Amino acid sequence: MLGCGGQAYAAQPNEPQAKRQVAIVIDDFGNRMDGTEEMLKLPVKITAAIMPFMPTTKEDAELAYRLGHDVIVHMPMEPNKGLKSWLGPGAITADLSDAEIRSRVENAIDNVPHAIGMNNHMGSKITADERIMRIILTVCKERGLYFLDSRTTWKTVIPKVAGEIGVPLVSNELFLDDIYSEQHIFKQVGLLKKHLESHSSCIIIGHVGVPGKKTAGVLKQSIPGMMNYVNFVKASSMLPASPGQPFVLPDA
Repeated sequence: MLGCGGQAYAAQPNEPQAKRQVAIVIDDFGNRMDGTEEMLKLPVKITAAIMPFMPTTKEDAELAYRLGHDVIVHMPMEPNKGLKSWLGPGAITADLSDAEIRSRVENAIDNVPHAIGMNNHMGSKITADERIMRIILTVCKERGLYFLDSRTTWKTVIPKVAGEIGVPLVSNELFLDDIYSEQHIFKQVGLLKKHLESHSSCIIIGHVGVPGKKTAGVLKQSIPGMMNYVNFVKASSMLPASPGQPFVLPDA
């Protein structure tokens, strides 16, 4: 998955090319899964998306914060396919009442120390549901959190609803490890580099867990060679200047 985020950029003759911005978001912290230590020790700042109510939720959040990384809530949400049991505790499912959805989102935010934002874990069903996303994003607005749309479905209503409510929004543009092989992850990094030839920024998502050590290894190898033309930043650095005009990725 690669969208068209960031502004198209073409350097004028004899004009030095401005550095691009890349935000690395790593999902699924909170259960001390494979790659946790390696991701937190990458040579750049990352955005750590931490699942609530897990064995090491608070420990991972505190460590990420101490190391200077941003922390966001990795909110489990029901997908179109798959079992609800895969989501973990406190998940948002389509059968919940408005009051229960609000309660679960508020409790999740309270459970992840230092959280300044939220993104969706799975959630292809929920992020296409305007009723549910309106509740989730309203709580984010009330608590001062931005939202990162992981874009697990092209049917996402998040840009529309976030724009109406006034929640600062950024969107994922590339999954690094949707296939768990080093070859694929290197291929995705190649797509990132190609994207940056004509765009000023990109948000990418990787994971701890099954692909965690492979993804961390590929990033550790790839980052140094990109430093001369890329600033690696936290996802919050890409927030729009005005909450009333969120950065929206076109569906394409």
